[in-house]
Amino acid sequence: MEDSPSEIRSREFGAFLRSRREKLTPQSVGLRGGDRRRARGLRREEVALLADVGITWYTWLEQGREVHASAEVLTSLAEALKLDPAERAHLFQLADRTPPEAKNQRSEVIEEPLRRLLDSFTLQPAYIIGRLWDLLAWNPAAAALFGDYGRLNGEDRNILSMLFLDQSHRDLLLDWEEIARTTLAMFRADTAGQTGQPDFERLVARLTAKSAPFREWWPRQDVLRRLSGSKRIAHPEGGTMVFENTSFAVGEHPGMKMIVYTPLDEATKEKLKALLG
Repeated sequence: MEDSPSEIRSREFGAFLRSRREKLTPQSVGLRGGDRRRARGLRREEVALLADVGITWYTWLEQGREVHASAEVLTSLAEALKLDPAERAHLFQLADRTPPEAKNQRSEVIEEPLRRLLDSFTLQPAYIIGRLWDLLAWNPAAAALFGDYGRLNGEDRNILSMLFLDQSHRDLLLDWEEIARTTLAMFRADTAGQTGQPDFERLVARLTAKSAPFREWWPRQDVLRRLSGSKRIAHPEGGTMVFENTSFAVGEHPGMKMIVYTPLDEATKEKLKALLG
């Protein structure tokens, strides 16, 4: 009988804990080390002491038993094992838990390497959205195609707000209803972990109050995960253009994504070049 995915992940979780424990020395965590230590790195009881958890329970974790650690316990283990950000994220992922800071993180900063990557797409409109689909950064091609996002302030600079509340943006989309329904289902799937957070509830309340289609479709609970699709754009100057849009997760930023639009035909590419001057 084959092991279940959860059993395999539990073993991997235990192996990861053990590997991090064996990398440490008592001195590195402020403990006194004896002269005759047979074990490599820290002992299990030392990690349990540092993390303030039971030694038996910690041993079960390392043995890959299907015991479930809370986010608070995982945080204590990460601190006890002196995990760096990448190791910490991996620990939470193996445990199928969301780090507390990922739920409550408010600041979403675009580092310069990411901004340079965004600007490198000269003939591909691209932008970066945050965990609630706020527009955080965009390249000149995106501004030429969709309009200057810089003219929007606060809650208006958001994909859902533009889609349901901005008539000029809505007019660009030849298949608005289909796109709006699909986008709403993708948003629900993408932001499930944000439910109950003040910013999320405020956005949903605003859209519910101001948009009849949103008010009708949101309670239907439609969910969709899609990494790519196509859009027909009716640009007031460039005319009809067709793009394939692809979504990419952004590294160490939970919920942040880069959306890139690629012209699907030569005519679209030429029209985009003309808009960019």
